[in-house]
Amino acid sequence: MSMEREPPQLIQHRLSYSGRKFGFDVNRLRLPNGSEGEWECIRHPGGSLCVPVTPSGELVLVRQYRFAAEGRLLEFPAGTVEANENPAETIKREIEEETGYRANKWRKLGQFFLAPGYSDEIIYAFLAEDLEKLPNPPAQDEDEDIETVLMTPEELEKAILSGEPVDSKSISSFLLARPYLK
Repeated sequence: MSMEREPPQLIQHRLSYSGRKFGFDVNRLRLPNGSEGEWECIRHPGGSLCVPVTPSGELVLVRQYRFAAEGRLLEFPAGTVEANENPAETIKREIEEETGYRANKWRKLGQFFLAPGYSDEIIYAFLAEDLEKLPNPPAQDEDEDIETVLMTPEELEKAILSGEPVDSKSISSFLLARPYLK
């Protein structure tokens, strides 16, 4: 990401919480323009996502239960970057676990902040092509409730525009992948 970094000045560190997947900080800061205030921030190691495309041009998505949304969202396979793991390794593991597919061709699409108003999480997006269905896919994580869904790019676009619940990282990554889709 080629953004000029302008870190704020820390005046007071007030609160920290460290959970299983992310942390939470509350700090009093002075911004580069001189204004001061208190900000909350979710500290996240980042996530990797792929837009998987079958040889016939269908997209492989998952419909996943998300407790915060209190329902199932349509998403591309994704996962949290683990310690000592690079984003490409993360998504190669996640696509197999979540969908039972393996990709033989990878292309980096880009990266973006997920919700910079309250989080430092960056999503690393990839295009996954030349997919093959694994004969013995790895088991899904115990805490996941996932169904694999195949859609054409046109069907996904229609679902997004009609208001079907699709998460923002998938919509953003679909836009990045659109020039490469049939």
